[in-house]
Amino acid sequence: MNQPPASRILVIGYVWPEPKSSAAGGYVMQLLNTFLQQGWEVTFSSPAGAGEHQEDLTALGIREVPIELNNESFDVFVRELAPDIVLFEQFMMEEQFGWRVEKHCPDALRVLATQDLQSLRHARHQRLKDRLNASDDDNDFSELFAPALREEFELMAETDLAKREIAALYRCDLNLMISDVEIELLVEQFKVPRSLLHECPLMVEPPSVPAAPFASRAHFLSIGNFRHAPNWDAVLWLKSTVWPLIRQQLPGAQLHIYGAYTPPKATALHNAAQGFHVMNWAEDALQVMTAARVLLAPLRFGAGIKGKIIDAMLCGTPNVTTPIGAEGMQGASGWPGAVTCTAQAFADQAVRLYNDEARWLDAQAQGQALLSERYRQAVHGPALIERLLDCRRNLAQLRRDNFTGSMLRHHQHKSTQYMAQWIEAKNRNL
Repeated sequence: MNQPPASRILVIGYVWPEPKSSAAGGYVMQLLNTFLQQGWEVTFSSPAGAGEHQEDLTALGIREVPIELNNESFDVFVRELAPDIVLFEQFMMEEQFGWRVEKHCPDALRVLATQDLQSLRHARHQRLKDRLNASDDDNDFSELFAPALREEFELMAETDLAKREIAALYRCDLNLMISDVEIELLVEQFKVPRSLLHECPLMVEPPSVPAAPFASRAHFLSIGNFRHAPNWDAVLWLKSTVWPLIRQQLPGAQLHIYGAYTPPKATALHNAAQGFHVMNWAEDALQVMTAARVLLAPLRFGAGIKGKIIDAMLCGTPNVTTPIGAEGMQGASGWPGAVTCTAQAFADQAVRLYNDEARWLDAQAQGQALLSERYRQAVHGPALIERLLDCRRNLAQLRRDNFTGSMLRHHQHKSTQYMAQWIEAKNRNL
């Protein structure tokens, strides 16, 4: 069956997009803008409540439709909309709504935007917890950052989360991946067919104006949504270990920490005498990034690629991070700053970047090169549209080739049918 061109796309979001609060929200907006530029009719739905900083999608010409979990009103909505493409943001949305899409719009192309592999992030979090429980060394995490992909697989394979997430990938016709490392993990270790995956990283355009100069900048910066566990852990490591080491070498140094949804436990860490400033939410992340001299991103676990580091490169701000922060982001050019495995090395590299203008300018130039090499909207946007159209044209063959996915969709649909019949019979007998 040869499918007609796409014109209507339904995006089912885990939350309403907040591009100023998180990289995830920014990525969703990049996808939505790519669809709008194609001239498609875009509808965005979510079961989540309104967000404090959510984007006004209607102003962009996107229809907003709130939906509910386990509510048959979604059946009526999706049947009347009859989308050509349905994009699920995060695998839980495919779990909740995928079978209803299958029932009412079986010919719609099903796409999953992973943003990161949650099962990988959670497995790494558990490994960090185990490491912290086993040792009081808060300096050297080299072994934590060293595992090969096979070790990552073995850490994930027995978890319920990985089984759910990989099943959702199979049930979709195409999965958008932002990290080439995660693609290799899925293909080489989980044996997911490469044909089900499409690399689509964060998409930006290089800045058109020169970055603020070294002399006009001051202070260190840390930024990230506090609801994202890796960001909160990074702040804790900064507070306990990394920042004191920096202050030993730069007694007057100041660190400004920004993050959406700042909890009381974060504001309690604020200490002006230590130069440790918890600043709450930054309405314009790029503005505060441009004013800072060095970004600190001491991430001890996580997955995907890091929006804060993309933003830093856009603003010409060098960064110091860990192998987790740099994962899936390195290119042919050097890293725009430093990648370290210990708190002491992290502090040493941060101080060197902060004080050495020549080194700082070199890192800034490497960031500009990396942006052009890997993250151009003008490259990835058209490639995404072409892949979606190609999948739409060849949907029947794609699904025949993905027998495992068809089987999983079949059983998902049947199990929900049986459950509905059981509930109906039980209610009749009450």
